[in-house]
Amino acid sequence: MSSPENPQFDPQPPVDGAGAPSEVPSSFPATVHPDFTPAPVPPEGPIPPQRTPPENPPWNGWDVAVIVGLTLVTIFILQVAILYGAHYLVYPRKSVAELAQRPLLLLISQFLIDGAVGLYIYLLVKAKSHARFWSAIKWNWPSAAWRMLALGAIMLLGLSLLENILPMPKEVPFDKLFSRPRDAYLLVIIAVTLGPLVEELFFRGFFYPVLARWLGVWWGIFFSALPFALMHLPQYGYAWSALLVVFIVGMVCGAVRAWAGSVGASFLVHAGYNGTQMLIALVWTRGFTHLPKGLL
Repeated sequence: MSSPENPQFDPQPPVDGAGAPSEVPSSFPATVHPDFTPAPVPPEGPIPPQRTPPENPPWNGWDVAVIVGLTLVTIFILQVAILYGAHYLVYPRKSVAELAQRPLLLLISQFLIDGAVGLYIYLLVKAKSHARFWSAIKWNWPSAAWRMLALGAIMLLGLSLLENILPMPKEVPFDKLFSRPRDAYLLVIIAVTLGPLVEELFFRGFFYPVLARWLGVWWGIFFSALPFALMHLPQYGYAWSALLVVFIVGMVCGAVRAWAGSVGASFLVHAGYNGTQMLIALVWTRGFTHLPKGLL
């Protein structure tokens, strides 16, 4: 047994080959630095997913600016060309200022401008995206098209009630386009086809996705509806009440585009709104022959 007087059974340190005690190897340092801080251990569990933007188009804000710039240049060139062409070739006795008030020339100009803007959007989207144009722009024609048309009609009826309590102007420049039945029917064709098509392609198909990626869905809807309303302001004599009505139309079309993920759906709402407006005017004026001022 081990004891102070008999230590033969006490554990002794190991000795090396020369008989001297050897040090016991250790995996820990002899001393720890007082400032030592162990690295934090990440908690176990799934990695939270990254935030995905609601829209991610292959074009950006600079591309939107290019379309806007081309549109402004096109408006200037086409209007000058049409007015001076009509002056020298068709109406030599009319001044350019007088021709600028002719509804037929305004409608022809609007038709060509819409066509040019639609072409610009198509070419830029094709240059930026490898997908088909209608897929890249998220046309996505809805299965229940009649519901979108009905929504546009209901929106017109609802906003007509709002117009009754707003100080709407009695006469606006837009009324001049109905001075002759021929001009009125041409306007109807543009108002339910090319007009809403190009406007929806730009504001809801091209402009809105850039804003939604940057600002979010609702701010994207708001800021795409605002220039949409401002663009129509000259047609309604710069009246703030008309601006409000058209702004609401833009908000509804934008909300439909965001909810359905379909520019085709917002186009149908827009066309339903315009078409109902034109149908009421057609019936009320007996074929655009007796148009009261301020009807539209």
